[in-house]
This record gives sequence, C-alpha cells and structure tokens, in this order.
Amino acid sequence: MGDMILQQQHENWVEITLNRPERLNSFTDAMHIELRAALENARDSGARAVLLTGAGRGFCAGQDLGDRDPSKGKAPPDLRRTLADYYNPLIRLIKSLEFPVICAVNGVAAGAGANIALACDIVMAAKSAKFIQSFAKVGLVPDAGGSWTLPHLIGHARAMGLALTAEPISAEKAEDWGLIWRSVEDDALMQEARNLTEKMAQGPTLGLALAKQAIQSASNNTLDEQLDLEAHNQSICGQSDDYAEGVSAFLQKRQPAFKGTKPQ
Repeated sequence: MGDMILQQQHENWVEITLNRPERLNSFTDAMHIELRAALENARDSGARAVLLTGAGRGFCAGQDLGDRDPSKGKAPPDLRRTLADYYNPLIRLIKSLEFPVICAVNGVAAGAGANIALACDIVMAAKSAKFIQSFAKVGLVPDAGGSWTLPHLIGHARAMGLALTAEPISAEKAEDWGLIWRSVEDDALMQEARNLTEKMAQGPTLGLALAKQAIQSASNNTLDEQLDLEAHNQSICGQSDDYAEGVSAFLQKRQPAFKGTKPQ
C-alpha cells in the first residue's frame, strides 16, 4: 500500500483513510488504484465492515485538476476514460461489497468526492462538513454516480438544484434532506463512526449484505419483483447460523455472537 491511502486493521473491520491532505484528498489515477486495492484487500481478508474517511481538514475535493491546466497546452483530457477506468469501477466496487461501508465525512466533500461518499451505505458527517456538486463550476456534469444517487436520495427538484447551482449544503441540511444518515459534532465524528463500524462488523453481516443488495435493487424493481427478492434473501438468512443464533440469544436474553457466514 502506498502513502496516499492509509489502512488500519481492527479485529474484524478496516479503517481506510484518503491521505493527500495538502490537496484536500483530491484523486489522482495512482490514488484510485491504491483505494481500490485497499477495498479489495479488506474484502479478500474477510473484513466484515469498512470505515472510509479523509485525512486533514477535508474528506475529498474530487479530481485533482492540477495536471489538467489548459494553459499548459495539453490536449483535452478523455474524461470518458477517466470515468470508465477509475471512478466507475470504484463506485461499483463499493456497492458490491458484501458488508457495510460506512463513510465519515470530516470536512468538505466536493464533486466526485461527494458522490464517492454518497455511494457508501451509511454516511456520517461532521457538522462543519459541506457537500458540493461542484461540477457546474467547471462546465461538467455530476459523475461518480451523482446523477443517479441524488434524485434517488433527495428527489428531482433538490437534485436539479444542487447539480445546476453547485451550491454547497451543510451536513445538517444534508441530514434533514435525507442525503446522509447523520450529522454529528466535529469532535465526536470519528469515535461515533468507529463505534458504528465496529457494531456493524459484529452484527449479522450476511443479513446486512443481503439487506444492502435488496435496498439497492428496490429503485429498479417492481413491487412483485422486490417481494420475490425479499423471499429469496430471507430464505438464505433463515438457513444461516446467524438467524439461529439471533433467535437463541433473544429467547435466552443474552447478546448474540454473530459470525456472518453463509449457509453450507
């Protein structure tokens, strides 16, 4: 692992930190490669949850534009390739991970940085944090899933307003609108996020993964399709050791010890 992404291993979950604070953790191609490697390593090593955050005073300012200065006389960048090679695989990876991905937004989340955060399963943000769909300021359209995520989370009118005006919204307003799960005091953010991630990692992660999958599928499914998906997923959960343990713990009035393993 390089130094643009930090990885801290806990008992059964991983904390991953974007680590270019001098550039507000804006992305380069190399940083993309490191982050995807960290997420894949967490998956392959059996982690049961991931916490994603940023170093310094911001979460992520999106793409690093330093090497895209038109005054340097370079040809226009191929942004389709940038998305196809880097941002789109990252969003698809986050969405496909079979465990909860929690994001702690510790400061500004702008452009693709905002949409990477919003791709995570649960987003917590410091009250001083801001979310900015900054694409309109440089003549671009929301990417990294933003044009899909925003209307699904907050509706057409608010999505259109954020995308076309590039106005920042506070963490508290983001919570009020349903864009994120929770805003918390700045000095409490990381402890609350770590506590939540640890709780998720100790939970019935098979069921959590299937719940994540079902909620992601809901916007494209009919009610009948969603009912069938729920029945399919519930059948898998019902055969799992976690379900047996959860019921036993409930009846015995004790804390369950979930393992997150799939039925054999």
